[in-house]
Amino acid sequence: MIEEIYVVAFEGDERHHVLDYATEQAKKSGARLHILHVLEWSPYAFLTPEELEERHGRRKDELARAHSAIMGPALQRVAAADVSAEGEIRYGQVVELVCDTAEKLGASMIFVGRAGGNALGARIFGSVPLGLAQAATVPTVIVP
Repeated sequence: MIEEIYVVAFEGDERHHVLDYATEQAKKSGARLHILHVLEWSPYAFLTPEELEERHGRRKDELARAHSAIMGPALQRVAAADVSAEGEIRYGQVVELVCDTAEKLGASMIFVGRAGGNALGARIFGSVPLGLAQAATVPTVIVP
C-alpha cells in the first residue's frame, strides 16, 4: 500500500486551523504531512555585490527565525497528534512552489488556510487559496 502525502501550505498562523485540520485528516487516513512554509523573495538583480551580500545575511536570519518560530512548533504540534510529518521552508512564489512540491512528492491533496485581501476573489478565499484552486493538479482543501 502506498502512503498518501498531504502538502500543507502553512503560513504560521497562530490559530493553526489548516494545520489542525490537515493533521486530523492525515490521522484518519494514515497519510503523512509535508508542511511547506514559503518566504516570498525576489532576486533584485540590480543590487551591488555588497548589497547582495547583506541581503544574503538577512535571508539566512529570516530562514533561521522561520525554522524556530514557525516550522519547529508546527512539527511538534503534528508529532503530538502522532502523525508523521516533515517540514520545508522555501523562497519564492507561494502558489508555484506549493504546486511544484505537491507534484514532486506525488501528493494526493493540498491543504491551505483561507486568507483575506483586496480583490473580490481574495476577499472570498485569499489570493493563495484561489491560485491553488486554479493551478493545483490535485484536490485542494481551503480551510477557514
